[in-house]
Amino acid sequence: MSMKAVTVLSGDSLILRGRPGAEGQVPKERILYLADIVAPKLGTQTREDEPWAYESREFLRTHAVGKEITFTSTHSLPPSERDDIFRDIGSGEIGGIDLTSELLRNGWAKLKELKRDPTEEDLKKKDLENEAKVAGKGVWNPHGPQTRSVNYMMPTDSQGFISEWKAKSIDGIVEQVKDGSTLRIRLLMPHGDHQFVNITLAGVRCARSSTSKQGETAEPWGEEAKFFVESRLLQRGVKVQLLSLPSLTATPFQTGPNTSAPPPASIFIGNVLHPAGNVAEHLVAAGLARIVDWHAGMLSTSGGMERLRAAEKVAKEKRACLYTASAPAAKTNGASHSAAKGETRSFEGVVSRVWSADQISVIDRDTGKERRLQLSSTRGPKASDPKQAFYANEAREFLRKKLIGKHVKVQVDFIRPKEGEFDERECATIRYGGQHANIAEQLIEKGLASVVRHRQDDENRSPDYDKLMAAEQTALTETRGIHSGKEYSPPKAPLNISETNSRATQFLNGFKRQSRIPAVVDYVAAGSRFKILLPKDNQVITLVLGGIRAPRTARNPSEKSEPFGPEAAEFATRRYMQRDVEIEIDAVDKSGGFIGALYLNKNENAAVALVKEGLASVHSYSADSLPWAKQLYDAEAEAKREQRGLWKDYDDQEVKAAEVEPANGTAGPLKTEYLDVIVSDVRTTNSFGFSVQILNTEGIASLEKLMRDFSLHYRSSPPVPSFIPRSGELISAKFSDGSWYRAKVRRSSPVKKEVEVTFIDYGNHDTVAFSNIRPLDPKFKALPGQAHDARLSFVKLVNPDSEYYPEAVDRFRQLCEGRKLVANVDHREGPLLHLRLMDPTTNTEHLASINADLLRDGLASIDRKGCHYLSSYPIIEKKLRESINLAKRERLGMFEFGDVEEDE
Repeated sequence: MSMKAVTVLSGDSLILRGRPGAEGQVPKERILYLADIVAPKLGTQTREDEPWAYESREFLRTHAVGKEITFTSTHSLPPSERDDIFRDIGSGEIGGIDLTSELLRNGWAKLKELKRDPTEEDLKKKDLENEAKVAGKGVWNPHGPQTRSVNYMMPTDSQGFISEWKAKSIDGIVEQVKDGSTLRIRLLMPHGDHQFVNITLAGVRCARSSTSKQGETAEPWGEEAKFFVESRLLQRGVKVQLLSLPSLTATPFQTGPNTSAPPPASIFIGNVLHPAGNVAEHLVAAGLARIVDWHAGMLSTSGGMERLRAAEKVAKEKRACLYTASAPAAKTNGASHSAAKGETRSFEGVVSRVWSADQISVIDRDTGKERRLQLSSTRGPKASDPKQAFYANEAREFLRKKLIGKHVKVQVDFIRPKEGEFDERECATIRYGGQHANIAEQLIEKGLASVVRHRQDDENRSPDYDKLMAAEQTALTETRGIHSGKEYSPPKAPLNISETNSRATQFLNGFKRQSRIPAVVDYVAAGSRFKILLPKDNQVITLVLGGIRAPRTARNPSEKSEPFGPEAAEFATRRYMQRDVEIEIDAVDKSGGFIGALYLNKNENAAVALVKEGLASVHSYSADSLPWAKQLYDAEAEAKREQRGLWKDYDDQEVKAAEVEPANGTAGPLKTEYLDVIVSDVRTTNSFGFSVQILNTEGIASLEKLMRDFSLHYRSSPPVPSFIPRSGELISAKFSDGSWYRAKVRRSSPVKKEVEVTFIDYGNHDTVAFSNIRPLDPKFKALPGQAHDARLSFVKLVNPDSEYYPEAVDRFRQLCEGRKLVANVDHREGPLLHLRLMDPTTNTEHLASINADLLRDGLASIDRKGCHYLSSYPIIEKKLRESINLAKRERLGMFEFGDVEEDE
């Protein structure tokens, strides 16, 4: 009978195997014990090798393994209960050479004591044995075997063993094939010792065979994979490269350092190389193994994963074995959905926003549409998890600095469908720069993100998945970022110094001294209103661009945006969101916002850019004092000329004609409109202003009745704990006098549980605790607010920083408060009334007014910039000039030390 030798158990026994079946069935095995001789036995985990056992086995292994053996059985033993293998005692020949005779001739076996009369053949064998003895061959060598240590157990210091021998080539002999991708190998260490190790092939996994674990049945193609490897490698000499332990030493966000020594590993990951190549690649090409994605990192330096992918492609095209049910080469995945939606899979654009550690928005260069994208196969740290918050912030900042405002190339790989609370999301590979670097790969290599472990059959993944795995392996090896095992406290929330006017004012002078301040645009609230982060001091401020007015943008569904408000906000968002900028601060508004300028790339003034696009207009009153006023007016002139945005219907000829009319006398001052008023509130913070109530109207009469009902309604009204007012909302609030009044919310702070309000019937401003506010009953909302914001016509009080300012305010109060006055509306600026106030009880002269009295006292000046209508009232202007000249002659007020009137 003829069979092939596959394993040599010792110098006197072999495992033989027949030929595969007609349909590739795995052939049966038999064990052949060579008759009449005995050879030293190899050791096990519990006993050592007998002397010369390894050398005896090696002699027979090199002569027999992989070769056809013709054997004659003199005695057969039935299979045991443990296995289904027949055992034979007999003789065997290879190419006509008797194995028993060769072993005796070379001294690697001894004859057994015969219990029968020797035959002529027995005498020949005895002579061969005697010749070996005389020559000192094999086991008869008088010097004894080479001293070596044979370790049948895995190394106790697994990590140390890997560290010492990682990626080095070690000679070895495959002693056992447990399944197609798991081998037991005798390593022939350079110093002469032998070390047994269990190795799983790097990059692949075969199906389980029936002998992988006791009691487990084989998976489909498991036996075929095992036979494939056994027929090529079993008891063959190989080169082994150890690469890694099966479990990694560092995991993201581990609870703490593990000080105890890890237990010995039961298996290593490595490459097994035969002269014909890497067996793992041949297994995949034959369709008998699948690729293990997470091994990509350890195979990256040698290009092993690329070769495995190429082999996989071949197997899929042939639909070999495990890939029988695979689709043809044309891959179908979620990316096809994007075409169905009319979106292109590949496009170029500019990054407009970084949402998180793994999500960004890109504006498509061709369509102008902003598309929110998830980095393919990438998972960033979660900002909501205290353990991950530090790294989430680091990853977001890394993406912001690398990508914001940069040109990128986008390849949409697939679409992740909506799942639970997570919306549908396009997953893409994003490349930037001249080298077309994959930003996800860089993020992972920095240890600022991890790679998503996809299912084996999940084709929806990054096309650079193996490179991402290699990057993660680098981060693991270098213990970077989330793999370092280090824990950091979550970043502290930045201090909002624009929360109130009083807080903001404390920082104003410091900001003005710094000139330009490095900052980051954290959020765009409207075209000219930004939330600015000051990274150096971990502070946030509200910045309002000075010198312009951008149209208002709705803050909630109940509000309505002004024309071009959304467009202005969108322009500012796309242009400045999350950009590194510089800011200059000039003043603080009444709500705590800082008024100033914002610069991109040191030279681009955001206010000028908005005006130039026709998305804001110049506010002359504030713009004229700015160094860049000419740029603003030039930009507005260009926008008007090109009819952009707000100026789309602008007609230059009509405007010029309208400007000529007043000069020709065809138009003049407003029609005289005398009103009986009382000054209900005076405001002195930031800039001077006041509120009036117009008397002798139905509104005032209705207000008196409303306040009687209002007082009764809210006198015993209990607090509403869940009530949190919103900006712009009408509420009921208790004033400092203990009474309840209608009020409008200017700013709400749930943290401090207080709200800044304006009392709409009197004009007062105040900060009220949540405990002193109530929702406003709808029946009290019908009557409009009775307080009207106003300013003095033609004049302005001395500057707030003047030493005469307190005196000027006191004089105004003395002349106005508690008195019934007559007012003439000289100009209307939106809801703001420009009033000339007169007290009929003290002065009945035709042109007499409180406005002129303040000039006469040297406590005010003529406001030519803020009152462009002054020339329409030449008689009044003359009276005002007379009043101010008297103040100068008599050295009153600010003229105490000479003429210090501003150059108008």
